[in-house]
Amino acid sequence: MAELQSLEDLGGALDAEASEAPVHVQKLDAQGRAYATGKRKDAIARVWIKPGTGKITVNKKDYVAYFARPVLQLILRQPIMLTNREGQYDVVATVSGGGLSGQAGALRHGLSKALTHYEPELRGILKKEGFLTRDSRVVERKKYGRRKARRSFQFSKR
Repeated sequence: MAELQSLEDLGGALDAEASEAPVHVQKLDAQGRAYATGKRKDAIARVWIKPGTGKITVNKKDYVAYFARPVLQLILRQPIMLTNREGQYDVVATVSGGGLSGQAGALRHGLSKALTHYEPELRGILKKEGFLTRDSRVVERKKYGRRKARRSFQFSKR
């Protein structure tokens, strides 16, 4: 690195380093699909997206059959609705672990990441809504000498 003589030189050096920001590029596999893994609580979702008619398949079932509650279906569709991509991508996902709520959250996380792999310009929209952030809250473990993680046994004087 060159010797800096003034504050202007320092500003020029900083501008050169700032222009080297990470550029996000499209990441596709041999079949033209984007893949991502999403996680929430104990659930893990593996998600593939490819151009199509908007069909969403979860564990070889339609997502409406897999997630019976409308709230979970809405959580799953949030990234697609937010980016106005309804009916443009086919989604194939496999989920395991956790309950239905955790699985829906994991699918939302994985679908958001897969969308950014397919269309990197969507990253700003999805990041602003917090869909690319892994929700790291998990169940606290049960402790020795306690009834649950924090709940103590009932106290009795006699």
